[in-house]
Amino acid sequence: MLEKLPHALGEALSGVRAGLEKTAFHTLAAQAPATLRVTSEAFADDAPIPARYTADGEGLSPPLAVAGVPEGAAALALFVEDPDAPSPHPLVHLIAWNLPPRDRTFPEGDFASPAGEGARHDLGRNSFLKEGWLPPDPPTGHGPHRYLFQVFALARPLDLPASPGRSALLDALHGNVLAKGLLTGRYERR
Repeated sequence: MLEKLPHALGEALSGVRAGLEKTAFHTLAAQAPATLRVTSEAFADDAPIPARYTADGEGLSPPLAVAGVPEGAAALALFVEDPDAPSPHPLVHLIAWNLPPRDRTFPEGDFASPAGEGARHDLGRNSFLKEGWLPPDPPTGHGPHRYLFQVFALARPLDLPASPGRSALLDALHGNVLAKGLLTGRYERR
């Protein structure tokens, strides 16, 4: 959708960004220890995300692995944000909550929109108000965007309404994070 913005508009907005300091990892969970290891076999930390996982490719959620989940964790939450979006708040690409609290892997495409019965995960609304993975789709000419794959180990499971959005997730995470981890991917349209 954002690829349809003219290159000149993307360039004009290149200085407008939500900001890293507004992401969950850097705000409400700032004091939690960063002891979770979040990795992907598709890309290294702070490296480009392959087009396969973006709006320019198949749009699948990338494979992820989480390790170092502390004993006593009751659930995990995965929250993917783009702090470089030209918006007041980071753009939400994925909310997955009450994931089992153990070291684990998630295969590519695991966070597709649920198809009703048999959905694999509890998913919230991304910034386009749909459940599931919103593939990276930065405006042409806007410059590089960072995609923060933030994982939180929680002291208690989240009690959220069906299909929560960013505000509901942030409220529920407040005071509930035992540990956190971060994987950053990058993507740019020139």
